[in-house]
This record gives sequence, structure tokens and C-alpha cells, in this order.
Amino acid sequence: MSDQTTAARILVFAGSTREASFNKRLARLGARRLDALGAQATFIDLRDYPMPLYQGDLEAEHGLPENALALRKLLAEHRGLLIASPEYNGFITPLMKNTIDWISRPHEGESGLKLFAGRVAALLAASPGGLGGMRSLALMRQLLSNVGVTVLPDQLAVAKAGDAFDDRGALTDESHQQKLDAICQRLAETTKLFDRA
Repeated sequence: MSDQTTAARILVFAGSTREASFNKRLARLGARRLDALGAQATFIDLRDYPMPLYQGDLEAEHGLPENALALRKLLAEHRGLLIASPEYNGFITPLMKNTIDWISRPHEGESGLKLFAGRVAALLAASPGGLGGMRSLALMRQLLSNVGVTVLPDQLAVAKAGDAFDDRGALTDESHQQKLDAICQRLAETTKLFDRA
């Protein structure tokens, strides 16, 4: 059981490797907001954790890639997740799916799914289109639920993302910013509750 004064530890990432990704901008904003709320946010860029496409024979021959093990370690150290999920043709990105596939595999006799148990997540998306990545959020919610993560009902989909950020990377729409703030607040509070369980 954690000390009640311990800051909620929340891992933050986006399902994109593109440097100028709207979803990375949104994830970084979320990380800053979590820190301002007293949580301990760790932003990571999945570009720094490249992995081959998951394939069972590759796993059987070589085990989990080094970067999958590094991500598993990070996940084990954080009870909360804030994930910005881009949308490719109405679905989550191959990068996002591949990342979850690798880190959810068993390792050294321990179930990969056990690693996800007791985790809580909040979801964000940004898209140049009119739906703001809404379709990817539903699929990301399903995927995380399938591996045992509790996903908060609150979510943010930022449409017309090319115009949604100012020169400093902040959201230009006050209602979007307020919703992001509320999501981060609820995630931080819920993560602390999970820590105490």
C-alpha cells in the first residue's frame, strides 16, 4: 500500500513517431498539466523505443526486444496512463497496436497481462479531420480494456488539429483546454485511489 502523500505516477505517450505529431503535442500538454496538479508525469516518445512487427517465431527465437523490456519496466513503475491515440483510416496506429502486443507478452514466467492489471488510463486524440480521432479512441478503449486496464469515461478528441494549437503548443480553444484539465485532474485523483487499493 502506498503512502497517501505520494504523487500519482502517470506514464504519458502518443501513438505516433512523427516529430510534429498533433498527438505528441496533446500528450505533452497533458503531462505538463498533470505535473501542475501535483502528479508525477513521465512523457516518453515511442520513437525512442523501436521494435520489429510482432511475430511469434521472432519472439520464440529471440525473446522480447530490449525496448519492449524497457517499456515493461516503465509500465510497472506507473499506475496511471495518459495516451494520445492518432487515427489512421479510422483505426489506431500500427505503432500503438504493436507496442501493446509486445509488452503484453509473457516474460520470465510472468503474464504480460498481469502488468496491466490495476492500471488506470485516460485517452486523448487529435486529428486534422472533423471527428478529432474519435474512432481511434473507441478502439483504444477496447484494446486497453481487453488487457485489463481500467479506462476512464472522460476523453478528449480535438478536431481540425492544424488550427488547434498556438505557437507555444497550447490549445487555442478554451473548452478543449478545460476538458483536458478536467481529464488530467480525474486521472490524477483516480490513480492515487488505485495506488491505495
